[in-house]
Amino acid sequence: MPENRPLGERTNFLLSQLGFHTAARFTERLADLGIHPSHFGLLMHLSQGEGRTQQQLAEALGIHRKVMVGLLDDLEQRGLAERRRHPADRRAHAIFLTDAARTLLPDAQARADAEEEDLLTGLDSAERRQLLGLLQRLAERTGNPRGVHPGLRRHPGR
Repeated sequence: MPENRPLGERTNFLLSQLGFHTAARFTERLADLGIHPSHFGLLMHLSQGEGRTQQQLAEALGIHRKVMVGLLDDLEQRGLAERRRHPADRRAHAIFLTDAARTLLPDAQARADAEEEDLLTGLDSAERRQLLGLLQRLAERTGNPRGVHPGLRRHPGR
């Protein structure tokens, strides 16, 4: 018979509880910037390498191409990304951040940092490093690519 442990003593429950909590709070923190966490994730990836095609971004992030098109449409409508003809392939579009995105991103990153700081209050720097290392190891074991949130696979609002 399986061990009858309370939910508060189950790692999977606690991780889910904390994930839900921090995701909801981060969504609230970004709301007045007019973006969702999935937009933030894509903007962060774009900031690390502009000029990739929609297809390259979709493959790198493990996102279906239709979801990528929807996310990029949202960012374009918000004036945060632009599609330009790819210089080597006229059929493809290269994706770039706009000046508005470059202005917005530091504020969004500061909000992400504040959410992380709030979540980790009470842990000293050694405990934070240990927790980060353990979570990275677990994420790797589950096949999650580093720095890619599985929530990106869904279009915001769905």
